Amino acid sequence: MNSIVEATFRHAQEQPERVAIFFDQQRITYDNLASRVERFAQALRNRGLQPGERVALFLGNSPEFIIAYLGVQLAHGIIVLVNTQYRKVELSHILNDAAVRLCVTNEAGAQEIVPLQIESLRALILVEGPTSAGASEQISLSDFLANGEPTPQQTSESADALVFPEANDPAVIGYTSGTTGRSKGALLRQRNLLANAIAVTSAWHWTENDCLLLTLPLFHTHGLMVGVHGTLLTGASMVLRPKFEAADVLSKLQDNHTITMFFGVPTMYSRLLAEVERQALKPRQLRLFVSGSAPLSPQVFNAFEQTFGQRILERYGMTETIMNMTNPYDGERRAGTVGAPFPGQEARVVDVKTRRPLSATEIGEIEVRGPHVFSEYWQRPDATAEVFDADGWFKTGDLGWYSQDGYYTITGRARELIISGGYNIYPREIEDVLESHPDIAEAAVIGLPDVDMGEQVVAVIVPRTDHRPQASDIIAFCRQQLASYKKPRQIVVVDALPRNALGKVQKHVLAAQLQIP
Repeated sequence: MNSIVEATFRHAQEQPERVAIFFDQQRITYDNLASRVERFAQALRNRGLQPGERVALFLGNSPEFIIAYLGVQLAHGIIVLVNTQYRKVELSHILNDAAVRLCVTNEAGAQEIVPLQIESLRALILVEGPTSAGASEQISLSDFLANGEPTPQQTSESADALVFPEANDPAVIGYTSGTTGRSKGALLRQRNLLANAIAVTSAWHWTENDCLLLTLPLFHTHGLMVGVHGTLLTGASMVLRPKFEAADVLSKLQDNHTITMFFGVPTMYSRLLAEVERQALKPRQLRLFVSGSAPLSPQVFNAFEQTFGQRILERYGMTETIMNMTNPYDGERRAGTVGAPFPGQEARVVDVKTRRPLSATEIGEIEVRGPHVFSEYWQRPDATAEVFDADGWFKTGDLGWYSQDGYYTITGRARELIISGGYNIYPREIEDVLESHPDIAEAAVIGLPDVDMGEQVVAVIVPRTDHRPQASDIIAFCRQQLASYKKPRQIVVVDALPRNALGKVQKHVLAAQLQIP
């Protein structure tokens, strides 16, 4: 077996009536899913899609997203994932950079794309039907699929006769967040997707008996390459929701006793805790709760354990590598850490300048190696060469350290390192202290230019209540727990921190917004 697509069709043969996707009132079996994927792939081929050509998905959570995703791969095309929050500048860059030929979207997405100049784009496939005319052809999904109706000869062929992707075939281009310049497209091959899915499902004891409540956006690695891939590889089921809403999720967790797992980002867990408190109920336990995509604070970790009676499993991944590390399924799930590498993967910490491997407890840049790591940045050999060494180690850009017993802790991004008065300061350490303050709900620490010190530590906080704590009190609080050079020099109070779709704080946005004298 070489791909997630092939695994899906195997399950369709072996247990066709098993439900793969629950979505609103729909129950999509593996047999039905495979049939719809095959029809989509055939429509792509009939429309002239050639192996290696790119098809973008600019679409929210829905069965159509998953069908198109698998269908493009079955047709030997390459998927380009597009964040649904992106607008003119980001869309133009990604669609042009990947030379996208087709784009699956909805009416709102079409309105964003039509005014753009995308020379390679031949058609928009709209899940909600055609809209106004534009430079690119627009075709409804139903009309598009009508061109994929199987011929009598195709109907007589079995799934065994399908030509599935090979292990080394390109599968997906995922664009990085682009916080420092234009985003780059990380090219993942079928072998990367499959190897990581095998590692994740093995580490988390994922079986066909599991049912995942999936509210994460499918355009992102966490929702798609962990949630969907793991489900389809094991032959399990998923309850797919259009988006995360705390009350909706809590209702599903309480009422649907087939659900065994939930994956979320820290913001989702904070909102779940608030919803439990609002409803004053005792939540039901699941087999597994997983958190990732942003650091999970020890405060939320501990509060969740007290409220739900079990510990969240925190993991660490990124666009270029899918999943890198995980806290153990059996064993201590340690607050503030991301555990150790998944089975068959490697990690190490190196000195940022010399690239010399460091010992336990020393902070440096985390590097990873293994079959899960992407092959290259799309049409960027220069950028690819910068992040790989001669032995295949990938430079993650994340700073961290590992304990004597092998637990890794992420301290921040290398580019977020603050150097003040010659001292290296890691924002995560200060943020953890700030969020332990009873009057602070959230905190982000950044470095801003300082004439005397080079950089000064600036803390941006969100108060827990309407009461706004005094800056002097917060600085004194930090001084009691941290070395003097680490304490914030400035405290900025805001109503909310800017975040991306997955809950990561956008510190570059904060730095641009703040006008510190």
